[in-house]
Amino acid sequence: MATRDWTKEVSDELLDNQIKQAKANWIQADQKEPRAEFVEYSRRQKLLIIKLTNGAEFRFPPALIEGLAEASPDHLADVHLSGSGDSIHWEGLDVDFSIPGLVSGILGTKSWMSELGRQGGKKSSSAKLAAAKENGKKGGRPRKDVVSV
Repeated sequence: MATRDWTKEVSDELLDNQIKQAKANWIQADQKEPRAEFVEYSRRQKLLIIKLTNGAEFRFPPALIEGLAEASPDHLADVHLSGSGDSIHWEGLDVDFSIPGLVSGILGTKSWMSELGRQGGKKSSSAKLAAAKENGKKGGRPRKDVVSV
């Protein structure tokens, strides 16, 4: 039979101090981090709208957010804001995002943003065509210098 090591138990004093520290951290985060006061999906505009407590407002297509590209308008409209305003949630999609994470990551993780960049890089434009023609006149894309060791 295993015996319990009671020396590792948390004292009331330690627990009280940890609670005080957690409250102080929450107050500090609440003052510094962006918090939302309103969120909705506009079916007419096909945009997700998030209004922050600091007066900023973000409107963007949900497809820019990781995990929402294939979501139906009904699922997108079922968005909920947490009580503290620090996250948004889609119950039917089982998707959650923190507001600070969305704002700092600009709508997704680093790998998601890289994927969006790759998709954007595949798009053609008159500027890209003109640049390619100019590079072609100069012999094409400059070769990378290879350093042999």
